[in-house]
Amino acid sequence: MTSAVELPAELLSYAERGPAWATWLDGLPRVVGDVLDEWELTVDGPPWHGFCALVLPVLQADGVPAVAKFSWMHEEQEHEHLGLQAWHGDGIVRLYRADPARGVMLLERLDGNTTLESVDAVEACTITAGFYPRLHIPALPQLRTLSTYITRWTTGLERLDHAAPLPRRLVEQAVSLGRDFVADPGTDGTMIHGDLHYENVLAAEREPWLVIDPKPMSGDPHYEVAPLLWNRWDEILTSSSPREAIRRRFHAVVDTAELDEDRARDWIVVRMVHNAMWCVEDNPHGFDVEEQAYLTMCITLAKAVQD
Repeated sequence: MTSAVELPAELLSYAERGPAWATWLDGLPRVVGDVLDEWELTVDGPPWHGFCALVLPVLQADGVPAVAKFSWMHEEQEHEHLGLQAWHGDGIVRLYRADPARGVMLLERLDGNTTLESVDAVEACTITAGFYPRLHIPALPQLRTLSTYITRWTTGLERLDHAAPLPRRLVEQAVSLGRDFVADPGTDGTMIHGDLHYENVLAAEREPWLVIDPKPMSGDPHYEVAPLLWNRWDEILTSSSPREAIRRRFHAVVDTAELDEDRARDWIVVRMVHNAMWCVEDNPHGFDVEEQAYLTMCITLAKAVQD
């Protein structure tokens, strides 16, 4: 069956990311063929891919449509199957079968062509925030904790060169907030999605919309808000008032999910400054137009939710 699946050229180009990627891609055709045989799956359409996975539409032996997801194995992906098992399809895609050792899952098939990108941004924020109470259940003991990540990233911010093109006030604020969050018991204990944005909510038959692609961790529900502000950024830039457009999204999420406004705001500041830090670290020799625009977005968002 291996010959029946042609890997997308863009996915194959990911070998340029480094030896680990090249090794995974070299072995991927065999893994795909083995899983199709072992799980009695029939290819039912062309594959597609995200940043870290191949997704293949298949039919199960009983004719039920599904998708087989073959992931590059990394830290964020490691516990995806555990989260999906714990959620039992409540607001999120159903897991039919998993092989964590090979990074493979068999999932409910949703409408991969229709995401919340197709819905007005504020309405999409409301829809997404409506999933928070369903997904934010007590964390599994196996999950990595958000406080551990924040400890690491705050240390990185403390070491950031003072000459970095970021407002020093924002950097110092994010360091202070990060320390506070690390010491706060509320930073851990709830299972959160970790990457819940518009393209990770797909149209479905079981419900109008369902969530996909979690990066489960033991964290704080307020950490979830920021991606809904930085995604679909072009729409914010073309609005009559970018600041108000940001705040409309922010309040739609906070009000729908009944979050603490100040806590959500603080997490946005921390996340945006971390994102800016990584951009600086990844480009030690300067920024092209796209990278400079990204830095500007991070700073603009961190300021807009506070002003």
